[in-house]
Amino acid sequence: MHINYNYIKLVALIVVITGLYAFSNQRSAQRNVKGIAIEFIENQNLFITEGSVNKLLIQKFGSLENMPKEKLALNTMEKAIEANKMVKSAQVYLTVSGDLASKIVQRTPIGRIEGDSKFYLDEDGKQMPLSNSYSARVPIITGRVTDEGLADVYKILNYINTDEFLKKNIIGLQIVNEEKYQLRFRTEEFVVNLGDVERLKEKFSNFKAFYAKANKDKTLQNYDVVSLEFDNQVVCTKI
Repeated sequence: MHINYNYIKLVALIVVITGLYAFSNQRSAQRNVKGIAIEFIENQNLFITEGSVNKLLIQKFGSLENMPKEKLALNTMEKAIEANKMVKSAQVYLTVSGDLASKIVQRTPIGRIEGDSKFYLDEDGKQMPLSNSYSARVPIITGRVTDEGLADVYKILNYINTDEFLKKNIIGLQIVNEEKYQLRFRTEEFVVNLGDVERLKEKFSNFKAFYAKANKDKTLQNYDVVSLEFDNQVVCTKI
């Protein structure tokens, strides 16, 4: 009878590897969480702090340090963090060193509504509460705040954020009504009547051309109102 030693060696190797893998998994499962590591991605202005996240996790799941790994419900922890109104998304996982790590992406405000209710409008056009930890430097929205008006404000702010000049200089937006919006600038005294949200590219292009010429002529301080409501022209009212 011929014995195939190579076959026996292969079977033995598989048994050893399987045993080591099972042992490793068992040892890993028996290990406890060494510490908590929280990382905020992209935006470093913290609307929700590391301490707030730790407190949230402790309230929901108790003390996590030294907790056995097999008792961790990572998906449930992610959902608990994402339930916070400052958070856009969260990823919770275990590191090789034994830490419970969380990577958090915060929501990004693009405007701040100052009315009967005070809140941010975020990059997705949704309402976002103000934070006790940080106040974002974004345009202030005032006037008649309605759902339709906020939808238009979102379009205006999105356009402003595509242009460095506008983003740097526009600090306020007044909702006169749902077809008339006014802008205020950081260093200029005049009000810009934008009108409705139609033809934003044309209106802002006309305004930038007017601004460049008036700035060159040193006449910006002579104007009280600058209107972009009319087709392909800028109409100004002098002080």
